[in-house]
Amino acid sequence: MTDRDEDLTDPELANEAELAFEGALRPKSLQEFVGQSRVRGQLQLLLTAATLQQRTPDHILLAGPPGLGKTTLAMIVAHESGRPLRMSSGPAIQHAGDLAAILSSLVPGEVLFIDEIHRMARSAEEMLYLAMEDFRIDIMVGKGAGATSVPLDLAPFTLVGATTRSGLLPNPLRDRFGFTAHLEFYDEAELEQVLARAATMLGLRIDRAAVAEIAGRCRGTPRIANRLLRRVRDYALVHAASDSGRPGTGADLDAVKAALELYDVDELGLDRLDRAVMQTLLTRFGGGPVGLNTLAVSTGEEAETIEAVVEPFLVRIGLITRTPRGRVATPAAWRHFGLTNQTVESSTALPLDDL
Repeated sequence: MTDRDEDLTDPELANEAELAFEGALRPKSLQEFVGQSRVRGQLQLLLTAATLQQRTPDHILLAGPPGLGKTTLAMIVAHESGRPLRMSSGPAIQHAGDLAAILSSLVPGEVLFIDEIHRMARSAEEMLYLAMEDFRIDIMVGKGAGATSVPLDLAPFTLVGATTRSGLLPNPLRDRFGFTAHLEFYDEAELEQVLARAATMLGLRIDRAAVAEIAGRCRGTPRIANRLLRRVRDYALVHAASDSGRPGTGADLDAVKAALELYDVDELGLDRLDRAVMQTLLTRFGGGPVGLNTLAVSTGEEAETIEAVVEPFLVRIGLITRTPRGRVATPAAWRHFGLTNQTVESSTALPLDDL
């Protein structure tokens, strides 16, 4: 038995290796970061200019769908600036006092990262206006007519905010960011680079065809790509062990297809919930139009889940469209599921208040 095999059989060592992989998976610099070339160039210019002028970088807003690297970019901003990083999230800041405690403890030049910044309490957002612009906050002492405002100076800092819904940010807050980066979905070539790097770190031998197969099924999102790669790794380990009695470290195209089929990920990247929504739309409602609430009840899911989680991807890849009368399946959807388009019965046309 080799040292590597001993490591795989030791739970503590295996857990430590997995945690180390999690940390190593995130790029440490803009040069290592794959994709988002325009954003990387803009950030590099902003950080270099701040370094040359010996000042803290401007506040940065990172906007885009989940899983595209907003947290990683925030870490890179701190690393390339040579500054410490403080991390928090919008849902954790529900009172102005919560934000005041964070801001007052920052050291000069520190990078403050607030994930899902659009979910902060409104009172905290209003306190952030003055903090971002003048590096000070006003703290109310006392209550009622005897309350007084005490100004508190803050150390200069850089705020990096991340949001998946930039439209929910108030204009006064959005305008105070010196730079707003809009992250876009990755193409398959970029995802193949992400997967190849992760496979190397996992010690997984995988050929280019297998990498391309995974890249085509991960919705243009690196987070999903890395998650699917781990499931492929697990499949290769288990099946090689059952065949030879020893864990395997390689995966070919057949293994990738088998693993993704086991985890209900099809050729377009649709998962179980995506297919349930599409099958309901196609077979029960003849392709639509059907309202969101009716579609949610028919699939047993919350309307918010379908609208926020399922629908954006289905619209993006052209399987459904949104019309004034409801959701309608496209010809591409009928072809993908191997079904024949049917005439929509008048009973399936839903009133506008069901959309």
